[in-house]
Parts: sequence; structure tokens; C-alpha cells
Amino acid sequence: MRRELFITTGFAVAALALLLAASWIEPEAIRPEVFSDQGEPLFPTYRDVLEVKAIEVVDYDEEQAVARPLKVEFRRGQWVLSSHYDYPAEAGDRLAKTAAALLDLKKDLVVSDRLEDHAAYGVIDPLDMTVAGLAGRGKRVTLRDGQGRILADVVLGKPDPERQGYRYLRLPGQKRTYSVRTEADPSAEFADWIESNLLRLNAGDIRRVVLNRYLVDEGLGRLTNQERITLSREGGEWKTEGPRRLSRASIEGLIGALARLRVVGARPKPKPLAEQLKSGQPLQMTLETVMSLRQRGFFITPDGRLLAKEGELFVETTQGLVYTLRFGEVAASVAGPTASSADAPRAAEQDRFLFVTVRAEPPRAAPAGADGAVGERLARTLAQKFADWYYVISGKDFARLHPRS
Repeated sequence: MRRELFITTGFAVAALALLLAASWIEPEAIRPEVFSDQGEPLFPTYRDVLEVKAIEVVDYDEEQAVARPLKVEFRRGQWVLSSHYDYPAEAGDRLAKTAAALLDLKKDLVVSDRLEDHAAYGVIDPLDMTVAGLAGRGKRVTLRDGQGRILADVVLGKPDPERQGYRYLRLPGQKRTYSVRTEADPSAEFADWIESNLLRLNAGDIRRVVLNRYLVDEGLGRLTNQERITLSREGGEWKTEGPRRLSRASIEGLIGALARLRVVGARPKPKPLAEQLKSGQPLQMTLETVMSLRQRGFFITPDGRLLAKEGELFVETTQGLVYTLRFGEVAASVAGPTASSADAPRAAEQDRFLFVTVRAEPPRAAPAGADGAVGERLARTLAQKFADWYYVISGKDFARLHPRS
């Protein structure tokens, strides 16, 4: 009996020794599979932000049940929004932050290996059409190099409520969800990637505004129901001239909108039209130009005058600049071949086309003591930019720029 007990005890000690040796030599062998990659880099081959030549962001609008894609690419020496007609990407800091935000990310904490948990963590791929539900979709962000190879690809989910500065994420095509320390949250909004003040105006530099309303009688080729209201700044206050007065709130809203006008979309003008605008030549009534303008609510008269469906707004500044803002058709009305699918979720907001021109009149700068040459340089820069694009502004901004009372 004593001999059998000795043998049994010996086997137990030997087994324990083998187990301890195995854990010492290969500790990962006894780690649960769910934690097998915790702490590893998410994108081990992505080491330099300068490699990034394309950024793709796809967000999901649950109300509209549609994915909103945005793509920025480096082409011919500049960054452009290739998902939006190659409009120049002017927010350089956003480009750098987006590229850097996914660099050196680690799989800080594994939280789930279950497909069923993806909705709760908000990491369903917005491009995954096999998932029937609308809720729980995240934001997919992809970085590519100059050859189109993927450097980083991730679905960003909800913030982790238990860990400040962390959010859930998942690698596309994988079940596992992580909680990762990151501030990455790139935008899929066109307006966030371009210049935030389209007109480059300061409210204090605006000295005169003229609202010119009318209806265009296309059949007779004339204007009807014309109304002209002039706002002039005198001693820090605005004076109104015209058939009716605007309220103080409407005037403040108008001036504020001019000084921070944001663009929510853009469409390229036909090349011949853009070239005529850049050269200052009279507009030619070619079929391409006439059709392009009419689709967006703008019209050319036989004598070359450009009219707009919803009238015009003239703005004069202390630098001697004179802007003309023409308000055209509702942008959603041309949804189709000429509209970007990325703009589709905004259709209900009554966004509107805007045709902008600017010129310098140096004598107007003299009374304000401004340098007319500075105004001329700015006018040339802006005129070249405005010539290429029909802009789209939000319905809210249109209402502020087109006050009724």
C-alpha cells in the first residue's frame, strides 16, 4: 500500500513539474484564444504617414439608410476629393491628423469574439449589405499607398463607456472586436475637408449689401416682381433702404452667414464656361453652357447678362472687393448623373446651387484707408477658384442669405 502511494505521488509531482516547465517555456500555450493577439499592433506594416496617398471614409446615415462615402487622393501634386468631382482638399491639418491617427495603433483590449456583438459595439461594416439591420453600423476608414495597396483598414465603432479615450473597432472581415485607445474620428462630410470660409470674408470688412430679388420670365426673357433692398453700415449700425426693412436678427444672420459661408457640395462647370469666367470674356451662349446653367437654375440673356432663379446678393468690402452671389435651383432637383451619391443624404435639406463671382474695384478701398492692391490680389485668387465650380450651400445658409423680413 505504501509502495502504491509513493508511486502515485511521484506521478503527480512529475505531472506538475511538466506543467510548470511547459508554462515557463511557452506561456502563450495556456493563454485563452480570445486574448491571443491582445497588445499587438493593428497595422504592423504601416510605419510612415508619408506613404499615405489615399484616404477613404465611409459613414452611415441611419435615417436615410444609406452609406456616405468620401475619398481623398493625392493626384498631380495636390490632394483632391475624388469622390466629389476632384474638388481640392483644402483642410491640410485634417489630412495629416487622419493619416497619423491610425499609425501605431495597438489591439489594447479584446472585448468580444462574437459576430452577434457587432451591433452593440457599433462595428458593423457600413458597406456590408448582408446585414439587414440599420443600427450598429460604424465608420470604415481605409488608407492606401500610391500603388493602391492597403496600409490600414478598420471599422470604427462606439466610444468605450468604461475607458476614457478608447473606442471599439474591428478589422473588416474579422469577428473580433477590440477596445483601442485612439482619437481617430475622420469625417465623411465634404464641408469638413475644404476651406471653412468660402468667401474669405470678415464680418467687420463688409460695408454694403444689396439684395436683388426678381422672378425670371423665361418665355419673354425679362424680369418681373423685382425688389431691391440695400444695407449700408454707418457708424457701426446697419441702415436699410428699399420697399421694406429687415429685422436686426435677419441682418445679423445675413452678415454672419457671409463671414462663415460653408460649402456642402460642388459641381464642376463646363471647361469653356470656366475659361470665359477666368479671362473676363463675355459669356458665350453655347448649347453646353446654356444647358449646364439651366440645370442649376441660372440663365444667360441675349446681351450676356447672367440671371438666377432666386435672385442675387451683392457684397462690397472695405478692401474694394465686390462679390456677386447668385442663388439657383435646389440641388436635389438634379440628382442623377450629375450628382454625387455622397450628396444623397442631404437631399431633404433643400441645399441650393450658388454661382459666385468677385472683382476688385480699388477706388472703393480708398475711403476705408485700405490697400487696394491687396484687394486686387485676393480678387484674382478667388476669381480663379470660383470660376471652376457651381457651389452647393445648405438650406439654412440660403435662408440666412435670402431673408424675407
